[in-house]
Amino acid sequence: MGSGSRRIEQVSEDVLSLNEGTVYTSLPRLQQRRWIDSNWGVLENNRRARFYSITRRGLKQLAFETENWERIAGVIGRVLGLED
Repeated sequence: MGSGSRRIEQVSEDVLSLNEGTVYTSLPRLQQRRWIDSNWGVLENNRRARFYSITRRGLKQLAFETENWERIAGVIGRVLGLED
């Protein structure tokens, strides 16, 4: 599995399990929207690799999506709290 996918699994303490194919098929869509950019580079073992970074536009979208998620999570939390 790619290091990015594994990193997400580690940070989530294996709650989130990502299929590497799903991650890599998402990257071109993110790049088309200009939310990420990529460049070719060389790894320590002299293998070529593609490196991805978030763009300014991507940071704005991330902030929007984060705010939207927090709003939805807050509503769900209130609804679940009412059911007690």
